[in-house]
Amino acid sequence: MQTKQHRWWLWTGALLIIVAIIGGGYWYYHQQTATQQTTSSQPTTLSTNQIKKNLDVQLLTTREKKQKTLTATYKAAAQNKQYTFTNPYVKVNPYKTSPLSALAIYTTNQPVKVSYTVAGKTDKTDITNAVKGGYTKVHQVPIVGLYANYNNTVKITQTTKDGRTSTKTITIKTGALPKYVQNATVSVKNVNKSKMNLGDNELTVLNRTTKQPLAVDADGEVRWYSTNYSQHMIEQWSNGHIMILSKRDVNSDVYNDLLETDYLGRIYREYGFSADTSSSDSSSVSKAAAKANPETTVIHHDLIELPNHNLLATVSDGSKYKEDTMIEVNYRTGKIVKVIDMKKILPKSMWKTYKKGADGKRDWLHQNAVDYDKNDGSIVISSRNQDMIMKLDYKTKQIKWIYSGKKKSSWPKAYRKYLLTPAKGTTITGGQHGLYLLNNGGSNQASSEDFLLYDNNIAVTNGNQKTSGKYSQAVQYHVDSDKMTIKETWAYGKSLGKANFTQVIGYAEKQANGNVLIDFGYKNSGQESNIIEVTPSGEQVFNLTMKNASAKAYVYRAYRVPFYSSAYRFDATK
Repeated sequence: MQTKQHRWWLWTGALLIIVAIIGGGYWYYHQQTATQQTTSSQPTTLSTNQIKKNLDVQLLTTREKKQKTLTATYKAAAQNKQYTFTNPYVKVNPYKTSPLSALAIYTTNQPVKVSYTVAGKTDKTDITNAVKGGYTKVHQVPIVGLYANYNNTVKITQTTKDGRTSTKTITIKTGALPKYVQNATVSVKNVNKSKMNLGDNELTVLNRTTKQPLAVDADGEVRWYSTNYSQHMIEQWSNGHIMILSKRDVNSDVYNDLLETDYLGRIYREYGFSADTSSSDSSSVSKAAAKANPETTVIHHDLIELPNHNLLATVSDGSKYKEDTMIEVNYRTGKIVKVIDMKKILPKSMWKTYKKGADGKRDWLHQNAVDYDKNDGSIVISSRNQDMIMKLDYKTKQIKWIYSGKKKSSWPKAYRKYLLTPAKGTTITGGQHGLYLLNNGGSNQASSEDFLLYDNNIAVTNGNQKTSGKYSQAVQYHVDSDKMTIKETWAYGKSLGKANFTQVIGYAEKQANGNVLIDFGYKNSGQESNIIEVTPSGEQVFNLTMKNASAKAYVYRAYRVPFYSSAYRFDATK
């Protein structure tokens, strides 16, 4: 009896053990399978919150605080009545980063308005500005457009309310150019100043890829430069200030300090972005964010001001993909308020398996331009590595249209309705740069618009293989989004041939008189930059060549801009 009972317990125990083993194995298999399924379904794109964390934008006051003593000095001068029209306070390079600028301060007994002229060395090289502020008794005159290593003649004119004028001429001595500006040899030819777009105070900004940015007049003479190194970005803001992407340490590769400044060098705001922790200037951002996003430069190619004055920047998001994201940053707080990840908008086949670069990142899009369409609240963008331009609804992120050399049949069916049909003779862009809308918010309609870009004409993925590498050009297009068509309406550069072919960078800018300023920035493999201004008929009226004195100091973009705009006002008391 005991033996049978013992055997029964043995069999029961064995059975329970077998059940436990089978059940445990099933549970393990189920858990592993569930884990694998979860892992395999993990998104390869980052969440909006993760991107915000990686970029870690911060509003800084470091540089502004360093300038407080200087601003206090100028405020005291503005309150000191001993400085008069006949004996003004004059300070060259008032903020120590803009050596070809000056600040003149004085008071008058009755309200007057002030203007000044920096005398040019030749015809049409004067720089004349009216000081914003109307009729006042305290005058803070920001002077720009001085020559280097020269005794500059500056004539200040004041006018009373009843129209009486008086003038005062002062001489302002400046120092020599620094080596990275001086050694960048500039020469000009084919100059026809009567046909150039110069205005009373316009200079050509040579926005270099690195080192000090500079601006020249119609003779090619340097009339402004900043000792703050910049990369890719010098953008004029609606208040007359400029945005410069700079760095704290000139020996570092990291450009992650975005400065709101003016042509005198005064800092109004500073935005810090995530940077490599190995960099000597990474103190401006959190170490955790820098470790998560070890980009040398987070903002990479373009920056614009939105109608609400916020910043819209092209950035890398900190993932294994780069240069395919945009962020809107609140102008006053520095907080990221919107993220647009192009991986979530375009087909996965474009980016999922794109070849890695030397840095281990997948630069599948390489977005190099963005512009905001005031007509319908959309944005237009340029993608170099897809040879593609497109338009998105900014609020909803929905595609409005796409233009690309990529065959319609190779697009997923869901995207084919967005593809524009080119008119006969319309150029297929290749590796293009600098796309922006013309007459933005003017008489154009959202469905019928014109834009200008610089077509490098290099077939990266979907460009024209037959013409690739033979020339580069500025091209103007017209898009009719009701009919979903695109037509080339103007171009210049093909006649220059391979001599002006540039495989990277470049820009084209329409002038107020209809001329187009074209930056062949990487001519001769970057050994020189060639900026040409042409009339609508293709006549050259300005041809500038800058031979670069240092690595990567070629002209990324060239702008013809006022020094300074009518919206700008300097006030040390604020």
